[in-house]
Amino acid sequence: MTKKEIVKAISDEIGLTQLKTKEIVQKTFDAIIDTLIHDKRIELRNFGVFEVKRRAARKARNPRTGEKVYVAEKYVVTFKPGKEMEERVRQLEEAAARAASGNESPMAASAPMTENSPLSSAAVSVDAGVSAVSSS
Repeated sequence: MTKKEIVKAISDEIGLTQLKTKEIVQKTFDAIIDTLIHDKRIELRNFGVFEVKRRAARKARNPRTGEKVYVAEKYVVTFKPGKEMEERVRQLEEAAARAASGNESPMAASAPMTENSPLSSAAVSVDAGVSAVSSS
């Protein structure tokens, strides 16, 4: 799912224009990034925790040549999902297991979306790399 699709889903659900919704979504992402830069951590209840961590310098090996290389220290963004996210993903796994055993389709038994969920028809993907929040 892309940011554009998230904007459309939210816009359709709450009745704002896509332009205004895009501005709100972008400001939310900007606030997350700014908080990570200044506080190194942001906790979003029922979603998860983003945190900036220092990855120490290390020696590595080029897999193609076998040559030893030095990798400098760097800062990375990590993400730890919250309890609600983990529970809903676990329900999806259980549904997939049931579907594999021939009982039903994985989407039919996936975690039910709550009425309070602004993206009741949307899925969210998070990359735990340096660019955990990117603008599209």
